[in-house]
Amino acid sequence: MSAPASIRTQSPPPQTHRLRLPTPAEALASLLRTLVVALFLITFLIQPYLIPSESMERTLLIGDFLLANRQILAPSDALSHTLLPYREVQRGDIVVFHHPRPPLLIKRVAGIPGDHIRVDNGHLSVNGVRIPEPYAAFEPTAYNPARDVFPGTVYSDPNVSPDWWHKLPSLVQNGELVVPPGQYFVLGDNRNHSEDSRFWGLVPRDAIVARPMLIYFSVRRPSSTDVEQAPDDKLGHDRELTAKLTGFARWERIFRVVR
Repeated sequence: MSAPASIRTQSPPPQTHRLRLPTPAEALASLLRTLVVALFLITFLIQPYLIPSESMERTLLIGDFLLANRQILAPSDALSHTLLPYREVQRGDIVVFHHPRPPLLIKRVAGIPGDHIRVDNGHLSVNGVRIPEPYAAFEPTAYNPARDVFPGTVYSDPNVSPDWWHKLPSLVQNGELVVPPGQYFVLGDNRNHSEDSRFWGLVPRDAIVARPMLIYFSVRRPSSTDVEQAPDDKLGHDRELTAKLTGFARWERIFRVVR
């Protein structure tokens, strides 16, 4: 009896994978798609901003680069509301808005339409209730009646807008500012170093264009106030090359959500 024949299997030849470079036409098409998406995001949804002043410290520091949502608070029609996220402006929102000087400002909404507003020694009361503000900074400074007591009767600060000073009495009831429809009262978090609604008036709804989402980068810049003078803001000794290379940015602030 003969032994059964063995079955030999032959492995398929190994496959070779070659890297194929895109043709110029394919590379151009990919680049154009990327540019279209980027332009759409920047034009309609997301806008980058740079913080140039200390009025929102400690929340936002000089040198912070922000990405802001242009859609969620932007005035729009009913059709866009159904397609994209949208909500009304709320107390406590940080908003970017158009302003005559400079063209864009960023502040925190302290009062919405119908609110009764009063500021005593820089501290905010809304509808007769003192508002806790853990985000607010109060650096010691000389007393300023235009800034520290609002609405007041003495406006000697030259930074107060004359138009706002003349209009303000018509909006005051029982020593409180009553925010009219379609208007918003805004304050800077660095309460003693911010020119805001106390100085130049209310923000119309259609002037609000964006809400900051996160800090995507932050470059160390000196501040004229003492609110943010932490040791990690120093570059270190001249001989410390590593400190020079890494100390130009606030790395701990990158991708921090803005609240």
